[in-house]
Amino acid sequence: MGKLSAIGVTLESFTSGGDDIIGKIIEIWVQFRVPVLAPLLRILMYVSLAMSIMLFVEKVYMSVVVGFNCLFGRKTEKRYKWEEFKDDVELGSSVYPLVLIQVPMFNEREVYQLSIGAACGLSWPSDRIVIQVLDDSTDPVIKDMVKVECEKWASKGTNIHYQVRDNRKGYKAGALKEGLKHQYANECDYVAIFDADFQPEPDFLWKTIPFLHHNSELGLVQARWKFVNSDECLMTRMQEMSLNYHFKVEQEVGSSTHAFFGFNGTAGVWRMAALNEAGGWKDRTTVEDMDLAVRASLKGWKFLYLGSIKVKNELPSSLKAYRYQQHRWSCGPANLFRKMIYEIMINEKVTLWKKLHVIYSFFFVRKIVAHIVTFVLYCVVIPASVWIPEVEVPTWGTIYIPTVITILNAVGTPRSFYLVVFWIVFENVMALHRTKATFIGILEAQRVNEWVVTEKHGGASKAKTVTRQHGRLGFKLSERILMLELCVGIILFVSGCYDLAFGKYYYYIYLYLQSIAFVIMGFFESKKTMRLQKTQLHLIVTFFAVSKK
Repeated sequence: MGKLSAIGVTLESFTSGGDDIIGKIIEIWVQFRVPVLAPLLRILMYVSLAMSIMLFVEKVYMSVVVGFNCLFGRKTEKRYKWEEFKDDVELGSSVYPLVLIQVPMFNEREVYQLSIGAACGLSWPSDRIVIQVLDDSTDPVIKDMVKVECEKWASKGTNIHYQVRDNRKGYKAGALKEGLKHQYANECDYVAIFDADFQPEPDFLWKTIPFLHHNSELGLVQARWKFVNSDECLMTRMQEMSLNYHFKVEQEVGSSTHAFFGFNGTAGVWRMAALNEAGGWKDRTTVEDMDLAVRASLKGWKFLYLGSIKVKNELPSSLKAYRYQQHRWSCGPANLFRKMIYEIMINEKVTLWKKLHVIYSFFFVRKIVAHIVTFVLYCVVIPASVWIPEVEVPTWGTIYIPTVITILNAVGTPRSFYLVVFWIVFENVMALHRTKATFIGILEAQRVNEWVVTEKHGGASKAKTVTRQHGRLGFKLSERILMLELCVGIILFVSGCYDLAFGKYYYYIYLYLQSIAFVIMGFFESKKTMRLQKTQLHLIVTFFAVSKK
């Protein structure tokens, strides 16, 4: 009460018409800052540091597992039986299991030929493979183009089915579920799924199906992604760093320790029995792939990740497309966690240790804590501590832990290690959207089930052409400028200036860099911004190439 009374006296003296207005404002700020803002910020700092420690321990644990497997353990695929299929004169091709290939697509003008061609080019006995193109396109022109492409392959003798439906209920999950209702699909033993921009090698089935065929406990085999346009611009290089870590570490650790990981939604093969026992595809969240994986795992099925098998695909080359994708990838897991936590806890088919892994490590730390702490600690707590010096963030929380986490993430892509500073500020910008999406998923707020198909261009060369075309079309000012990023960037810049003038921890170095990143990303659809990204990448690569010489 005494502190609040002091604030009241200060306000009264200010309104009485004192001469030193700036002095009065500063005095009010101090009186309000110490009793009210400082305790709140201190609590937020402690929560953020606790989450940072949780993430740090998880990253170190996964790195130790990967290191141990490389040095002493057998490779994941060596722990399961694998044998080539042998021809039988009497049985003929019936010794080979019947495989269904599903290719879901939606208005994929740029990539439909690549994806259909790659699916039809898979090597497998022709009478034991069925290609199913699930076209949800709303553009009649594109729909006709896809249909003609399917008819072209059918005329060559390929067993391909072009399937459409009269609505988009459930989006991708709805299309996949609808596709499995056909009689020919139910007769298949396994189903491989490839999104529209994925191009598997012809021997993909020869390398994956034997694991499922000879190991009855396996329900899923997941391959790794290979990015065809990672060198297109600075943003795609940043994405490559993050996704390489996901596959090389997170998927590998899940596969080797618990035989569980999140299905990536594509470039994988499911045992039809596992898919059916888990309840099939559900459209209750925007991560139908993860939903299916968790339910199948709770039924006792094991998963295998094969990092040696790589499937070509495309990274989003515009920030707009990437933001929509990250919203779906952040909101969906949080919402799924809300819906399934009780189901996981009461499950009796899996061990307590596996339940703990799924709830704590897989969901809570990686899908919720990782997003929130990145934004709150580095873009809220640190800038706020500049204005509220009573709260001091410990050095281990601002330097040591972030440095270790960053290095552990970056080693997955050695060729881009020199871009680590750009990766840090880029990830912090994206953490703003991931944090917002995470809370939307947890609270089931508006946009919780928003699904925007990621724009694809069919490779780096086509992407450059489309980017140039987009630059000529023109957009509304509200579409060109992201006000949230700009506002955060301005706040960080002002905080940096204040720290430069009055601070003592040199936070301004980081704050200036981060503010520039937010401002640049705020003009995401600008043609100049996209060219700037490519120019920056070219200059950086050239500089380091010259330095090596």
